[in-house]
Amino acid sequence: MSILFGGRASGARTSRISAVRRFLMFFVHHFRQALASLGELWRTPTASVLTIVVLGLSLTLPATLHLLVKNAQQISGSFAKAAEINLFIRDTASAQQIQSLITILQADKQIASVQHISKAQAMAEFQQASGFGAALNYLTDNPLPNVLVVQPLNTEPAAARALMQQLSNERIVEFAKLDLEWLTRLEAIVRLLQQAVFAIGLLLLSAVLFIVSNTIRLSIISKREEIEVMKLVGATDAFIQRPFLYTGFWYGVLGGLLAFLVSEALLWWLRGAISEITQLYQSDFQIQPMNLPEFLSVILLAVLLGVVGSYLSVRRHIRAIEPAGP
Repeated sequence: MSILFGGRASGARTSRISAVRRFLMFFVHHFRQALASLGELWRTPTASVLTIVVLGLSLTLPATLHLLVKNAQQISGSFAKAAEINLFIRDTASAQQIQSLITILQADKQIASVQHISKAQAMAEFQQASGFGAALNYLTDNPLPNVLVVQPLNTEPAAARALMQQLSNERIVEFAKLDLEWLTRLEAIVRLLQQAVFAIGLLLLSAVLFIVSNTIRLSIISKREEIEVMKLVGATDAFIQRPFLYTGFWYGVLGGLLAFLVSEALLWWLRGAISEITQLYQSDFQIQPMNLPEFLSVILLAVLLGVVGSYLSVRRHIRAIEPAGP
């Protein structure tokens, strides 16, 4: 009985070792084929470089446009302060009435903050900004009103406008002002750019599929005799297709890296022009480069395009190749 159980245990152990060995050999075999495919690119440098450049540059345009849209969204988000509502107070309002309104506004859950700019403060700021300086001291009366600067909690244009309409009905408010038209236009431009990125990206990625597929097709045609011999000795279609799929994989990896480098180079080139504009507006805005998730997304997309383009080609053309009869 012990001999029987010992034999079963030994057989189970041998089976597990054999399964592990087959598992390891599977990955070793794929690794060898991947390296062989990379060497095949080196042996045909002209066709390989042209395909990689086309794939990389095709991905560069949507990637760069995406980065520009992301930075435009950052600009529109950083100008949330533009949703400030200026309440111009009537000249007949007393200091007590103004303070009472400030207290009411501070208790309002729709409002993040309230700042009171008195007539004297407004005149001092105007003297500094206008350049008239001491000439304004000859005025017998201060014509500027008291102003309450209200920062809404919700800075969306529609919500800010609704709050402005509500606050303009206050008894001591002469009128309210909210300058959001330019911000609304900026958001519309950003939405248009997003749609343009999607449309242009779809067209270019479709072109990449056809280019990779055609390159692999030419490679299959050049190796037709080799494929016929492999089929004669019993190689399956899956075995024959695998090196071509790895070729598409390498096209994707190298094309994605090229797209990343070119996109970063374009952003670096644009950074000088953007810094000149930000200096004019006294802004500390810095253009944001591609982050790690975006970089990985570009590489993954390029690899997917390379593999799918290869698969579309090999599935059709390798099945059509059959060894000639005797």
